Amino acid sequence: MDPFLIQFTDSIGLRWYGLAYLTAFLVGYWLMRIIARRGLIAPDGTRSLPEEKLGDYLLAIVIGTMLGGRFGYSLFYSPEILTDFSGTFPFWGFLKVWAGGMASHGGVLGIIVAAVWFARRQTKLGHKQDWMNLGDLTTLGGSIGIFAGRIANFMNGELYGRPIESATSFGSSFAVKFPTEAFLWLKHDAEKSITDSAPDLLPRLQLAAEAVGTSSSAWLDMASRVRTSLAARTDVQNVINKIIAATENQNQAVVDALQNALTARHPYQLYGALLEGLLLFVIAAAVWYKPRKPGVVGGAWLTSYALVRILTESVRMPDSHIGYQLFGMTRGQWLSVAMLLGSIAVLVYALRRNKPAIGGWGPRKS
Repeated sequence: MDPFLIQFTDSIGLRWYGLAYLTAFLVGYWLMRIIARRGLIAPDGTRSLPEEKLGDYLLAIVIGTMLGGRFGYSLFYSPEILTDFSGTFPFWGFLKVWAGGMASHGGVLGIIVAAVWFARRQTKLGHKQDWMNLGDLTTLGGSIGIFAGRIANFMNGELYGRPIESATSFGSSFAVKFPTEAFLWLKHDAEKSITDSAPDLLPRLQLAAEAVGTSSSAWLDMASRVRTSLAARTDVQNVINKIIAATENQNQAVVDALQNALTARHPYQLYGALLEGLLLFVIAAAVWYKPRKPGVVGGAWLTSYALVRILTESVRMPDSHIGYQLFGMTRGQWLSVAMLLGSIAVLVYALRRNKPAIGGWGPRKS
């Protein structure tokens, strides 16, 4: 599918991924207004965030999400980004957000830091806030953001699932084939040693290459030289980009040529949208139907997200440059294990705090 909703040039336009972030922030703001308008004040003077402060808090959340997500990706998945400096704009690889690379675990940490900073700032100004209550406020909008983000991942053909082994396997009835899989083949063929007995994968795209104007002989020649020639590797990448663009434009000849070449995979992105997004929204809304101690909603959300993410990652392809790790788990699963331990500690701490219940969206008892 086309990653652009509206496209102005080859690289500029309104992307589904950017629209996902915008949707999350706008819906999150609207949901926070519903709770903030109740103006609940706890006996210790702490109050649910007043409506006039929502804009300032939203800005803090936007910055925390973007910086945390980018820094998390750089730290957990691609540390080389942090030392990628050049003489051309934007001069630092960390700032090349349009090239991809955001981590949800980092985004969560960024939101927590933003909530702590904002609460301390408001308290100094005489408006007592509990950072845990501010964190609770972000759970509903954050769930919608994850839902929209996973849909955008699906539109972009990224973060796809593992292969479905047979027509009778789980998920076979809604398997999806992603043309972007060809970049994995390029990496495989470029890096495998000459003595490796594994088959070359790029020749599978022979018919698709023909459909976008590259002859079979030219394609097979450049594919055979990807290990020894940077120019051939670049040529192969350019042809793959043409194939992907052709599928986005519904070129039936290319689509037909790819039918038997690509791998049937789990649509992990859709699993994530339903479980990591909508299910987590339902859980957070159910927990916060009535007032809770600050941090209970956030702790329950974090715990649920970690458990669900460990589950959904079991059908997701690991990052190609990282692969599977200890016990056959992915980097995302291990990060979720760490999050699970931390979120349980947060939840226990929130329940044990000597704080009155606050917030909630359900009807009040008279």
